[in-house]
Amino acid sequence: TDYGSSLTVSLPAALQPHQPFQIVVRYTTADGPAIWWLDPELTYGNAKPFVFTQGHSVCNRSFFPCFDTPAVKCTYSATVKAPAGVQVLMSATQSTYLEEEGVYQFYMEYPVPAYLVALVAGDLIHADIGPRSRVWAEPCLLPTAISKLSGMVERWLSAAESLYGPYIWGRYDIVFLPPSFPIVAMENPCLTFIISSILESDEFLIIDVIHEVAHSWFGNAVTNATWEEMWLSEGLATYAQRRITTETYGAAFTCLETAFRLDALHRQMKLLGEDNPVSKLQVKLEPGVNPSNLMNLFTYEKGYCFVYYLSQLCGDPRHFDSFLRAYIEKYKFTSVVAQDLLDSFLNFFPELKEQCVESKAGLEFERWLNATGPPLAEPDLSQGSSLTRPVENLFKLWTTEPLDSAAAASSADLTKWRTFQTVLFLDRLLDGSPLPHAVIKKLSECYSSQLDSMNAEIRIRWLQIVVRNDYYPDLYKVRRFLENQMSRMYTIPLYEDLCTGTLKSFALEIFYQTQNQLHPNLRKTIQQILSQGLNPLPAIDTTAVTTDTPAMVLEDKVSEATNGAISLRDVNVSA
Repeated sequence: TDYGSSLTVSLPAALQPHQPFQIVVRYTTADGPAIWWLDPELTYGNAKPFVFTQGHSVCNRSFFPCFDTPAVKCTYSATVKAPAGVQVLMSATQSTYLEEEGVYQFYMEYPVPAYLVALVAGDLIHADIGPRSRVWAEPCLLPTAISKLSGMVERWLSAAESLYGPYIWGRYDIVFLPPSFPIVAMENPCLTFIISSILESDEFLIIDVIHEVAHSWFGNAVTNATWEEMWLSEGLATYAQRRITTETYGAAFTCLETAFRLDALHRQMKLLGEDNPVSKLQVKLEPGVNPSNLMNLFTYEKGYCFVYYLSQLCGDPRHFDSFLRAYIEKYKFTSVVAQDLLDSFLNFFPELKEQCVESKAGLEFERWLNATGPPLAEPDLSQGSSLTRPVENLFKLWTTEPLDSAAAASSADLTKWRTFQTVLFLDRLLDGSPLPHAVIKKLSECYSSQLDSMNAEIRIRWLQIVVRNDYYPDLYKVRRFLENQMSRMYTIPLYEDLCTGTLKSFALEIFYQTQNQLHPNLRKTIQQILSQGLNPLPAIDTTAVTTDTPAMVLEDKVSEATNGAISLRDVNVSA
């Protein structure tokens, strides 16, 4: 019921087939899963209220009446009235502003599924960063956004066009949202939404934006017709993203990022089990299940591995690029199922069809789609060995007994590593935790102060290692980190680790002190994590509390949001 109720409209019996008709629905929408209202205190500038929508996958039915399925696409127009000084943006190809009336008008001229209709409004200003791109952000963030992205988006768009054909959406703008944005990024056409927190992590920012650029072809132009086949958007977008990064940053960097993601895939496999049905590419969506609950690394990385496998059947990735260009041209502005992609592939490469590659023993297309477990084949990442081998060597030095701490400490300078090298190393230490006390003590002596000055993607992993190893000398850094974070991706993983170990009281103490700076949705999720194993606490009058008073209600029931939190650590990916 949070998502609204269905509306059935009976058409007049006299209506002829294909006869045009118009339906007018007058409606009011209240708070719903799609619409996120922020008080000024939850923005970076603390100046004005802020609102954004997040439609993926079935939230927009709480925003406006729609056929909320990716199988249906349409154009749209919208009129939005806003107070003076509030900038309104939508995922549209055309917009006008009537200043004297305070009215914005938007029009999306190309058909899109309902989940790609998006709106944002707040204290936003812009700067051009390319011939068809501008960046929008709060005034205090705009200089950073410009410095990170100026000239880069055009480079990525041009690389994508050389691979997959013309960019069809006109403009490619980016808006940076406050840390309450519930995911990392969203590929709304013409206006990509990205969480501002990622600005400090350059390599993650690059990958996230390029992934959303790739969605302009795979997901937005050609869309999965059913949520049971999300890999058709995410697997293809991930493949295209890596082709773009290979063209712009080289194969070694792409292989490093892929190794990092595949590590996360296998980590999630261990957590969920190889027989878990959500590891299928064609997932069965039961009635009443939110499709967003099926979003996981299999959607991205197992989907990517299948697409990569198809590209390898062609012998040359450039031949596969040609196929994907033809695929986009054939199906743009429509929605497809897996069979459409695979039939087009075999028709484009008749020699492969003659060889019956779809039935190759152990690698049958049907098995790729419907078998649980890991990918049937994974890419050759040897071109990234210059970047991954140092990580493997350092990890081995720190985990081989007896520990030679001097050799381990002197073997690598993390300050000279790429971010993806450092997070790959820390993730593997995290997988091996708890570590012997002597090891964690020496790790802290060698790296803790270095990591303090690095980006949040690196720092949160070190702090998770601290928590999982109950390393008390560095706990103050966990407190300091959580006191300064307001986003899901940098809070939920730490609270989960704190609550599964011996440090729940420490987590409660931090939460009591920081809860007012968190969005109510995030606050509720953390309350649910903290409530595991506890009896419900009584409600407290929060109008007269001291900093030592538990000013909240802990719920006894753990919701789906908490159960899905595996993905927040291991699926730090874009929508």
